[in-house]
Amino acid sequence: MEVGGLSRNGEGRIKRKDVIEKKKAVEEALKAASSVKDPLTSFSPFRRYDTPGLSVHLKSGRGDKLSSPIKQYIQNLLKVNMEGPYGSEWPTEKKMKCREMVAPEARYIFVHSFPDSGTNEMTKSLANGKTSNTITGDRATIVGFVQYRFTIEEDLPVLYVYELQLEPHLQGKGLGRFLMQLIELIACKNCMGAVVLTVQKANSLAMNFYIGKLRYTIASISPSKVNPLIGVDSSYEILCKAFSDEAKAKLEVTSDALSSLLAEEEMTKNKEEENGRKKQRRKEQKKKNEV
Repeated sequence: MEVGGLSRNGEGRIKRKDVIEKKKAVEEALKAASSVKDPLTSFSPFRRYDTPGLSVHLKSGRGDKLSSPIKQYIQNLLKVNMEGPYGSEWPTEKKMKCREMVAPEARYIFVHSFPDSGTNEMTKSLANGKTSNTITGDRATIVGFVQYRFTIEEDLPVLYVYELQLEPHLQGKGLGRFLMQLIELIACKNCMGAVVLTVQKANSLAMNFYIGKLRYTIASISPSKVNPLIGVDSSYEILCKAFSDEAKAKLEVTSDALSSLLAEEEMTKNKEEENGRKKQRRKEQKKKNEV
């Protein structure tokens, strides 16, 4: 049968071709982004961050190129910052984070400070669990990091932030916002549709930081949006900031869309309850007829 000059088979072939070409484009975008050795090359102004009492500089890294002292530092800082929000889930999450930390696809932005600029005793203790000299050079010391990957969500290329960790004495000084601005620039530079990240609900400071200050939204792939009735019990939310129209349509949930989703869930629940009542009435009627 011809439809608008094309057979249905012809339309199917065109759709399949479009899907294949789109998938290829996404894979090429991820490959190109991952092949960049130093993303900071394109953003020279972001190599340094200076504010009263704090002067740091940034360097990039990869998960499969981490030295043993840096691995130890990352594990120690994660424990300091995340053991509380994860609670009883921490032992399991710790093992997962250790695997993610050294993955070849893991990318890093390391924050380096100098002994006379914002480094305190916690910085030294985090380097190996007790005390340490510097771990990244003669004078510079790591005081935080961002870990991210280029990956796929909803058939879209995205930059997924796995970790944004700063030592406690450096938090609240604008450095986190500065790092996320850089991450968003890296995402756009590499044609990613969005920045995506996961936040523990118990981590109220982080939730307020991303949603309140940086204007991230709860993504459509977050448990609370995929299934609100079940997602309410989830310990985390997935947040996003979309850049392309397609990413906004797929990843961002508008209030109207959310209302429709909730209404649909409520209708499904009511229908299931009604079917259950009907089934029960049939059983009762059957018993009466047998008597």
